[in-house]
Amino acid sequence: MRRAVQSLARFSALVAHQSAAGSTSATAVQAATCAGSRRWFATNSHDIFNTHRHEAHNNWDTEFDFTDANYEKVAEIMSRYPTNYKASALIPLLDLAQQQNDGWLSLAAMNRVAKILDMAEIRVYEVATFYTMFNRSKIGKYHVMVCGTTPCMLQGAKGIYKALKDHLGIDYGQTTPDGMFTLGEMECMGACVNAPMIAVADYTKGVEGFSYNYYEDLTPEDVIGIVDTLKKGGKPKVGSQHRSKAEPAGAVVNGKWVPSKPGADGLTLTGEPPGPYCRNLDEPAPEQAAAPK
Repeated sequence: MRRAVQSLARFSALVAHQSAAGSTSATAVQAATCAGSRRWFATNSHDIFNTHRHEAHNNWDTEFDFTDANYEKVAEIMSRYPTNYKASALIPLLDLAQQQNDGWLSLAAMNRVAKILDMAEIRVYEVATFYTMFNRSKIGKYHVMVCGTTPCMLQGAKGIYKALKDHLGIDYGQTTPDGMFTLGEMECMGACVNAPMIAVADYTKGVEGFSYNYYEDLTPEDVIGIVDTLKKGGKPKVGSQHRSKAEPAGAVVNGKWVPSKPGADGLTLTGEPPGPYCRNLDEPAPEQAAAPK
């Protein structure tokens, strides 16, 4: 109960501070207010508030429009839905706008999507503020998200978070000074057997080069290597860092990869199955072959 009250107090202080600061950057205020907090809000978006606050690069007067090439993608997306259900294209169009706009949705980008779909702007805002996949303030070229759901937490997600925090010098919701990385937390990436893991959204190459990759079976050393490789323009190994897919070849234990050991019989689940084997289903069963014709 005490922690809940303290969290609400920090939240209220943050609201009051931003209202009074006016021109103060939202990111700076978030960092200052939450510096003493042990944990940020569990979200893959670095936007804490669902309210818009004007900034020099994001207000009623800023502009956004799709490129000619992306208007072709807009037309293709809208062709998937009946003309009287154009609003069904809202989420994929917001995703397209975010990819073109370096990983975030400006007020102008949301308004452009509303105009294309003949929707009230507030309806677009409602969707963009509901789904944490949409970022409504500037973000780094790489959005690095740490899975914070139970299996990953049990397998060492806190160590992955600490390694990234110490190596990049930022906390959840913050961006490195060079604009390269934004760190966030995400709930369940769906590969629990390969915990712990991260997801990385790459906005360095626009819509055509956009990628969203998962990196699994991570140790703190692995995750530092991944972000360093990305910073150099390289391509880290996607998926598990220590096995082919999700075969029982080992697990991360106390921040180290520990391979599975054969049992007393010398067999492992990754070796050749000892049998009995299924017959060749392309051939008739023995009893069928022996039956009179």
